[in-house]
Amino acid sequence: MLVAEFHYDLPPDRIAQKPLADRASSRLLHLDRQTRTWSDRTFREFPDLLRSDDLLVLNNTRVFPARLYGHRSGQRAQPLSPHNPASREFLRGRIEVLLTRQLSADPDEWECLVRPGRKIGVGEKLNFGDAPALAAEVVARGSFGERRIRFAPVRDFFAIVDRIGHMPLPPYIAREDEPADRDRYQTIYAQLRGSVAAPTAGLHFTPGILEQIRRRGVEIAYLTLHVGLGTFQPVRVERVEAHQLHREWYEIPEEAVRAINQAKQAGRRVVAVGTTTVRTLEHAAQQAAGERILAGKGEADLFIYPGFRFRIVDVLLTNFHLPQSTLLMLVCAFAGKDLVLAAYQHAIAAAYRFYSYGDCMFIE
Repeated sequence: MLVAEFHYDLPPDRIAQKPLADRASSRLLHLDRQTRTWSDRTFREFPDLLRSDDLLVLNNTRVFPARLYGHRSGQRAQPLSPHNPASREFLRGRIEVLLTRQLSADPDEWECLVRPGRKIGVGEKLNFGDAPALAAEVVARGSFGERRIRFAPVRDFFAIVDRIGHMPLPPYIAREDEPADRDRYQTIYAQLRGSVAAPTAGLHFTPGILEQIRRRGVEIAYLTLHVGLGTFQPVRVERVEAHQLHREWYEIPEEAVRAINQAKQAGRRVVAVGTTTVRTLEHAAQQAAGERILAGKGEADLFIYPGFRFRIVDVLLTNFHLPQSTLLMLVCAFAGKDLVLAAYQHAIAAAYRFYSYGDCMFIE
């Protein structure tokens, strides 16, 4: 299967650059796999699309300000110009590090992406922020240009990161992060810190929407998958089957497992909010080698593309994804490539907003 089969053309003005003031005012494209039809709705209608005995599963990971700006040892960093917020050009000596996965906490070691990548070698010393600042050393290089860096000991690592870090908005949002992004690039139910990208299907929920869902009798369960390179890593191969995902940390608590297994046993629908929830549930099903899953934590690297057999997920809420991305391939595996790409063409023609801060699809 060729990666090029998952291509579509998107006008740049369809890429949402900022969130809507009201989360629930997003548009929702309702896609029916049985009838192969779709209808235009808003997210406020989402509770009415659920059945009273559905189980809704949410990813409660929390995004942290994982983008750090600094300088190489011996060079002075120059601050980001507030007069040119859309520019990502690097002034002399300035570097950018995106922390993607914590490898250890004592000492703090991280897998990360660096910019400019070619100039940052093993042994390089890096400095971030002012007093109290962070200092790190590059200790290894990965297969796809990522680095492993080790930070010098500090009293409260994450407190400093929270102070000097920037929210890791994706590159198709052509602006620097703003204070409002610390709230809006986060689900309202986010709890466990660890993601470098938001599980964007969850960004549409409000407290009021969740309350409506509960009043309908819908059960809600939470799991955690920390979004890292496995979710947004570009596909660099020609054939889909040759791509490999990076591992991402996940945990499914006992309470969620009990709810999921009971729903499957009773023939009730499991509604996954977002592709990260889908991958976590289906990875757990593969680990259990059956229709029931087990509680636990680990690292998931399940790559879902057409031909995959879903064991747990019956219904999917998801945003619109980049062409030729693993996320789009997962959605095509769930609903069929031709149907999904046709629905995407409708969404483009109907001026839906795409990607992280954009609109969503409900597929049943």
